[in-house]
Amino acid sequence: MIRPLFFSLLLSAVAASAEPSLRWAADPNSNAPYAFYSNGKDLIGFECEIINAVANRLGRKAKFVQNDWNGLIPGLQRGLYDCVIAGIEITPDKADQVTFSVPYYFTFEQFVGRRGSSAITSLEELHSRKVGTLDQTAALRMLEETPGVIVKTYDQELSAYQDIVNGRLFGVLLDYPIAKYYAEPNPALELNGPPFGQVAYGIAMNKNNTLLKSEIDAALGDIIKSGELRNILSRWGLWTNNVAKAFGQPEQPSTQDTEYQSFVATQTSFQTFWTRLESYGGAWQLLGNAALLTLVVSVAAMVVAIGFGLLLVICRLFAPLPLRWFATSYIEVIRGTPLLIQLLFIFYGLPKVGLQLSPFVASVLGLGLNYAASEAENYRAGLLSVPQGQWQAARALGLTQSKTLRLVIIPQAIRLVLPPLTNDFIALLKDSSLVSALTLLELTGAYNRLATQTFDYFGTGLLVAAIYLLIGLPFVRIARLLEKRIRSQE
Repeated sequence: MIRPLFFSLLLSAVAASAEPSLRWAADPNSNAPYAFYSNGKDLIGFECEIINAVANRLGRKAKFVQNDWNGLIPGLQRGLYDCVIAGIEITPDKADQVTFSVPYYFTFEQFVGRRGSSAITSLEELHSRKVGTLDQTAALRMLEETPGVIVKTYDQELSAYQDIVNGRLFGVLLDYPIAKYYAEPNPALELNGPPFGQVAYGIAMNKNNTLLKSEIDAALGDIIKSGELRNILSRWGLWTNNVAKAFGQPEQPSTQDTEYQSFVATQTSFQTFWTRLESYGGAWQLLGNAALLTLVVSVAAMVVAIGFGLLLVICRLFAPLPLRWFATSYIEVIRGTPLLIQLLFIFYGLPKVGLQLSPFVASVLGLGLNYAASEAENYRAGLLSVPQGQWQAARALGLTQSKTLRLVIIPQAIRLVLPPLTNDFIALLKDSSLVSALTLLELTGAYNRLATQTFDYFGTGLLVAAIYLLIGLPFVRIARLLEKRIRSQE
């Protein structure tokens, strides 16, 4: 009995692993009601349900891939996933880059201002006003085409709405679902303008993937015709007259907006000190995994920086002229360009010339090669500070240049470069937050996810700052012990 049962379980596992997947991407940070994390771990949202329904009709298993908002389309073109469903508006400029499915949702732009302020009737009334929106959206294009509007772009909608409360903005123009979820429940804000324009959402795919487009179009058509899409949108409070008319279906929702009410109840409920501690405790797994990834990426990148930085400084000081020129040029170029651009170039640019690296490898190489330039300058200062008499004494003993470096000069220089080396590692540890742009969820990315879910940037920020401090302190302590040992040996 045991053997047949074992083989049955084994066959089931093999069949499950062989099941074809539909890899889809989104940016879940501050992304209600599209696709976002509930309680820090469960991915929910109306687009999450739609893509699961599509995958089910295709006989596939939906597999989520997280990416930064600005990297969603580049990641699709790089082949990191099959499609993107993240409230992406079907516009001519985006249609030049990707292929869109048939629309699965229709909406409009909604203006939000402070509660009690007079409602606007046209965008022209925003002349000389500071208005916020998100980058790469139809709302941004509408505001830029309206003369006199002072446009401020944000990475997260929550930050934009908070700036209305703080008095930094007159208002925010964004898609209606965003306004409904992030502004309407806020007693300090009000939806005080008419619908502006019309927006259609589509699932984005690679332009040459015509087969997948036809399959997804057929699946969406079946979901719309069967009423399943109406049920999904109704539960999330998003079944509007616009959607009903576009799909030729009844204007009344098919069911109660239970998901919307649940979201509002969660965001508006009063949290005591103990309930906040409980929510932090529930996030330890997420924070622990993110902290481990941050540590591994930082240590691996620092190893690359130390090794390559030493090679660079040796080339710059002692190699033939062509290598000295290369090392000097490399250091100046790397130190003179932003780290984020270097990371994006390695991850998204190099595949254009046939070099495709995994997110982890690209992150380690990007950080390591960047900090190698700084380490090379630290080493150069240390090597040049060693008295010339040490070189002369080594030559008198018959040591070659390489042996002099390895046995005499470098050991003395280490004592001088150890303090800045520690400082650079702490800086690299903090700069590792940029790898979230390469689809990795490190510590700062985890902070953004938790803060936008709980609307608590203060307490969550203190918690994450403490984790960064705990990660960095042991390395500072190790560096001090090494300094003491080196001094004791002098």
